[in-house]
Amino acid sequence: LTDGTELKCRALVIASGMTVRKLDVPGYARFEGAGVYYGAAATEAATYRDRPVYVIGGANSAGQAAVMFSKTSSKVTMVVRSESLQEKMSRYLVDQIAAVENIEVLTGTRVVDVEGSTTVESIRLQNLATGSEETRAASALFIFVGAVPHSSFLHGTVAMNDRGFIYTGSDVTTFTTDWVLDRDPFPLETSSPGVFAAGDVRDGAVRRVASAVGEGSIAVTLVHRYLDTV
Repeated sequence: LTDGTELKCRALVIASGMTVRKLDVPGYARFEGAGVYYGAAATEAATYRDRPVYVIGGANSAGQAAVMFSKTSSKVTMVVRSESLQEKMSRYLVDQIAAVENIEVLTGTRVVDVEGSTTVESIRLQNLATGSEETRAASALFIFVGAVPHSSFLHGTVAMNDRGFIYTGSDVTTFTTDWVLDRDPFPLETSSPGVFAAGDVRDGAVRRVASAVGEGSIAVTLVHRYLDTV
C-alpha cells in the first residue's frame, strides 16, 4: 500500500476502473450532461431523435457512435482532427460510414467553442489548415477522445496493452507470452494466475455500469474456481 503496508492473499480481483479524457474547450464543462457527453448510450439516441448531433473523435468508438446516431438523428457530423478516418479507424467502419447518407465527416477540424442558453444550441468549428472558423447549429456533442485506465500500480505485474488496459482470458495467450501454467487462463484472469480484472480497467470491456457489475460477479465465481485448483 502507499504507506508501505503489505497484504497477502491467495486471489485478487482488480476493479480499479478508468478516467475518461476530457477536452478543455469553452462550453464543454458548462454543458456537460446538457448537450455535451463523454461517450454515448441508446438513451441519448432517443433523446436527440430527428435533431443534428456531432461526434468528436476519429477512432472506432466514435465511428460506432456515429452509425448508431445516424439511425435516429437528422444528421450526424463527425469532427476529426486528423486528415482522414483511416489513421485510427478500422477499414470496415470507414466504409460503413461512407455509405450512410446522413453522416458528414469533417477532417482536419476541431471544436473551439460551444454555445447555448441552458443546453447546447451551436458550436464553432475551426479548420486546422486554414484557421477559418464557422458556427453551426447543434443539439448535442458526443466526445470520444480516449480514456486512462487506473492500472499504473500494476506495471510489471500483469500484461497490458500499450494504453495500460489489462489483458484477460484468451487475450493473455493471444497477445502475450507471459502465461506460465499448463491450463488456459480463466475468463477475466490476467497473465498472473489468481489475479483477475473486471470492469473498465480490462482490455475489451464494454464501457457500461451494468457490464462492470456483471463482470465483478463473474470474477468472484472464477476466484472460487481458481482456489479449487491451488
